[in-house]
Amino acid sequence: MISDTLLRAARRTLFAGATAFVVGMVAVPSFVTPTIASDGPPSVADLAERLLGAVVNISTSQTVKGTEGPGAVPMPQLPEGSPFQDFFDDFFKNRGGDKGGGGQKVQSLGSGFVVDAEQGIVVTNNHVIADADDIEVNFSDGVTLKATLVGTDTKTDVAVLKVDPKGHKLTAVKFGDSTKMRVGDWVMAIGNPFGLGGTVTVGIISARNRDINSGPYDDFIQTDAAINRGNSGGPLFNAEGEVIGINTAIISPSGGSIGIGFSIPSQLAAGVVDQLRQFGETRRGWLGVRIQPVTDDIAESLGMATAKGALVAGVIKGGPVDNGSVQAGDVIIKFDGKDIHEMRDLPRVVAESPVGKAVDVVIVRKGVEQTVKVTLGRLEDGEKLASGENGNTDQDKGDKAAPVSTASVLGMTVGELNDQTRQKFGIAADVSGVVITDVAKDSAAAERGIQPGEVITEIAQESVGTPKDVMDRIGALKEQGRKNALLMLASKTGELRFVTIRMD
Repeated sequence: MISDTLLRAARRTLFAGATAFVVGMVAVPSFVTPTIASDGPPSVADLAERLLGAVVNISTSQTVKGTEGPGAVPMPQLPEGSPFQDFFDDFFKNRGGDKGGGGQKVQSLGSGFVVDAEQGIVVTNNHVIADADDIEVNFSDGVTLKATLVGTDTKTDVAVLKVDPKGHKLTAVKFGDSTKMRVGDWVMAIGNPFGLGGTVTVGIISARNRDINSGPYDDFIQTDAAINRGNSGGPLFNAEGEVIGINTAIISPSGGSIGIGFSIPSQLAAGVVDQLRQFGETRRGWLGVRIQPVTDDIAESLGMATAKGALVAGVIKGGPVDNGSVQAGDVIIKFDGKDIHEMRDLPRVVAESPVGKAVDVVIVRKGVEQTVKVTLGRLEDGEKLASGENGNTDQDKGDKAAPVSTASVLGMTVGELNDQTRQKFGIAADVSGVVITDVAKDSAAAERGIQPGEVITEIAQESVGTPKDVMDRIGALKEQGRKNALLMLASKTGELRFVTIRMD
């Protein structure tokens, strides 16, 4: 029998939103359990039967010369004049069946799906067909057709293929709206895991907007529907049989599914597919800025109540906003009606916008919110410009490699020291370096008494001559783990002084 003392103790275990009951001598909280109608959705057999014909296996082959194939054993280095030299030459150089110097066929398998039966258009991942010499599309009924490559996009890992629609009766599926999908919605994946052939798996959407650092426009749908090697390029369907994602990656220590798979959302993929079909390449919008995250410290120094948006750290020479409409130090909080919550939102929404479109951009400049009108350029043109001038095409997160006319670093806006800025600030002709055009209130630079019109001549005892030099030098110091940057400043008349600015 339970004593009155224990009963009183059990009653004291009550807490908000729960009742308690006594089992033996322990008070156990009892919560209302939500009713679950079933352990899963009704049978998906009818849906799978309808969709299986549109999902295909992609097989590719590539000739790898010499011993470059996966798992190939390199030819041993033998001493000069070794009696085994001829033997090893025969084995290693001719093992690929090519008597002219060696080579072997490397094959791979993936998945894809038909989106246009009349034109024979098939969608898959770029990494499934990358560097392939031959591409074949295998249908669920055993028919195989040769495929030609229409276009690829490495940034989103999407590829478009074409087969002869007269060679086989095709079944197509259409893209759905991935933005309407919610965490917890049922989804179905069909693909070619481990080369087994058409396989159906079912799960739910586990998360949205995942950034796995695979590209500049990461916005993946995460699902626990089993996705394994060979599923790449296959579709992720909603309950209506619409493609709301392209399965492209997994997280797994073993190579098999552990319930963490990622799909490119149809909102992003559909536009890329349309452009590849129409032009054979992508034509993305380009703003022409270099951006960085808005931290709490940066937000405070810029007079913002909360940290949000994308900070413009540099304006690209010759870019769409190199006319002063957007300036270094501005924070972009809305683009063409879409809120920019964090830095990575901006490249994606800009890239999805048509080239040449005039859009409204809401910025915060010196603590004041304002709207500017911007006409977008083409990202690919900006990449070619930067490639020609710098031998680099790393343009995705703010055109990192391109030269900039202005830049925002350490609470300062810096620009080129030319005739115009010399006249504006009254800087002597014999002063060289990078001119400071603005200093943010309450920034580390302001605390050190740095004023607009001063000129940065050296950073950490290295000369700087352009805004890009300043950004690169500060970036290098941060990578070295430095906490402070030593600047040599020149006044308008050329008097020098050293200033240390913290970089945290």
